[in-house]
Amino acid sequence: MKRIANVWDRLNGGKRARAVFSLCAAMAMAIALPAQTLTTLFSFDGTNGGLTYAGLIQATNGDGYGAMTGGGVNGGGTVFRITASGNLTTIHSFCSEPDCIDGSAPYAAPVQATDGNLYGTTSSGGANTNAEYCSTGCGTVFRITPSGKLTTLHRFCSEPDCTDGSIPYAGLIQATDGDFYGTTYSGGAKGGGTVFKITSSGTLTTLYSFCLISPACTDGTAPTGRLVQATDGNFYGTTSASAGTVFKITPTGTLTTLYNFQSGNGSGPQAGLIQATDGNFYGTTFNGGAEGCCYGTLFKITPAGTLTTLHNFCSQSDCADGKNPWGNLIQASDGNFYGTTTLGGHCAPAPYDLCGTVFKITPTGTLTTLYNFCSQSNCADGEQPWAGLVQATNGDFYGTTQDGGTGLGTVFSLSVGLGPFVKTSPHAGKVGAGITVLGTDLTGTTSVSFNGTPAAFEVVSATEITATVPAGATTGKLQVTTPGGVLFSSGPFLVLP
Repeated sequence: MKRIANVWDRLNGGKRARAVFSLCAAMAMAIALPAQTLTTLFSFDGTNGGLTYAGLIQATNGDGYGAMTGGGVNGGGTVFRITASGNLTTIHSFCSEPDCIDGSAPYAAPVQATDGNLYGTTSSGGANTNAEYCSTGCGTVFRITPSGKLTTLHRFCSEPDCTDGSIPYAGLIQATDGDFYGTTYSGGAKGGGTVFKITSSGTLTTLYSFCLISPACTDGTAPTGRLVQATDGNFYGTTSASAGTVFKITPTGTLTTLYNFQSGNGSGPQAGLIQATDGNFYGTTFNGGAEGCCYGTLFKITPAGTLTTLHNFCSQSDCADGKNPWGNLIQASDGNFYGTTTLGGHCAPAPYDLCGTVFKITPTGTLTTLYNFCSQSNCADGEQPWAGLVQATNGDFYGTTQDGGTGLGTVFSLSVGLGPFVKTSPHAGKVGAGITVLGTDLTGTTSVSFNGTPAAFEVVSATEITATVPAGATTGKLQVTTPGGVLFSSGPFLVLP
């Protein structure tokens, strides 16, 4: 079998993913529910980026950071910073070095590490090419400072036959050991992608190699979603090719396949998983489901591998509930899950259904469409949100669209009436470890406690506090007392033994 490098070529059994765009039905314009307020913060014009598959993160300085897959002054995509008011600055344009050795086409937002820098991947570019996998460069891992100084840590396919992997579509996570973990879509010793670990100085270790598509590949092929480190210390993820899988992998590289998808219960999961406060994992599939071959599902899966389909997309008339979710879910401060669909919803102008939606779904599976994109004239509010959302500490959601606005996609905010909260980085640590608390209006904070145990802390800025995990602390929510009131973390902080 000829090895295929491009993500579109393996989706839908070799068909181009955009073929689903031909599944259009006449749609009427729909208006968002009265309680939902969407604001377009920025529209890309190509020179500052365009056509993104990546979402956003909120950094400790309070600003958002993201990546554009295309555009920029060199055409290779960008990393950008954006304020809550919509002031956007491009801090790096990829392909700024000869032959794009600094990488190009990032598909995922970077992650902010405990050292304050951002770490991410590009899906192409770099110094290495391979005729079977990546003729335009096999991708990179990079570090970039919040002000924009970029360092390339690893260029994939640097080993013979790309045994170190190629084409990392997924972003990175920083684990409790301080190292970063990620996946590549192809390459590896068996050709079907890898799971890898990389240190902040650039030492890469391949933990697992997936095989190519065949009946023998029961472990899956072609991971595209970000990993998640669970409370048990292991990593969980998905593979996308054929019907796809859910897997667990230990930090030393022992992989267990937890679930093999079939079309009737979803197929082709492009996003990774999240672990919710109930201990289970939640995710989406891009295709499959009970309503047809191509619309996708939202599912829950236990750590032992028992899967429950919570929602089949396009189950409402004219796909008013959206279809084909690509980006990650998040569990918000209210305990519900929020995400996007790339297509469907009530859009204008008819008869196209390229618009996409923002949705909320309860842990028991009740779905509410919060916003239909392309609800404004000429799609000024954007269309096709391929990436998922991030909830900022002011309670609002932020995301990106791939198209629409006044150019080639947008950055938007969506308010649904949720209040402020705090986040911790990292989400776990031992007694005595230093952590960062991210929030809003933190100046004047008088106390910080871990599940009721008071902690030593220092207010760094209005958006950042540093704290030390105190003796006697147990796993639970962080509590921060500010002049404006008491703020709680959106999820529990895990105290490690």
